[in-house]
Amino acid sequence: MNIFQHKISSGLVTFVAVMVCYVSFTRQPADAYLFPRVVSIFFLGLALWTFIKALMGRSKAGNGLSINMFKNMAPGVLISAMYIFWAAKSLGFYTATSIAFFLLLTSYDPAPHSEYKSWFKRIIITASFVAIMYALFAKILVVYTPRGMFI
Repeated sequence: MNIFQHKISSGLVTFVAVMVCYVSFTRQPADAYLFPRVVSIFFLGLALWTFIKALMGRSKAGNGLSINMFKNMAPGVLISAMYIFWAAKSLGFYTATSIAFFLLLTSYDPAPHSEYKSWFKRIIITASFVAIMYALFAKILVVYTPRGMFI
């Protein structure tokens, strides 16, 4: 294992956390970014904590990523990247989230892909997830969610 793997990866996550925090505090309208500001502060705090632990050599993160672990993560990373950089803007927040969640669930669900029941279960789980997300953000927390093609 490369002794710098924990330091580099936690440093990159900390950099992303700083950028997310910066963006959430510099965008307008301020009311729309209230919830992201709260989340980004916690994200930054956890990232800094992890990075400092890695620099001090007190990281207990295991042995790093093997090739097999990276191959298992690759579909999720690709789907997430497509969601962030293209789908959420092009298809609308809730539509893109539905598609991305369904693809992630399909990629990682161990249920057989040849059975009708497993596909029905994935559709029900996806619809439930999006409905709960909509109710939580739009109705209960009353925070701004991006508007797009469908809602």
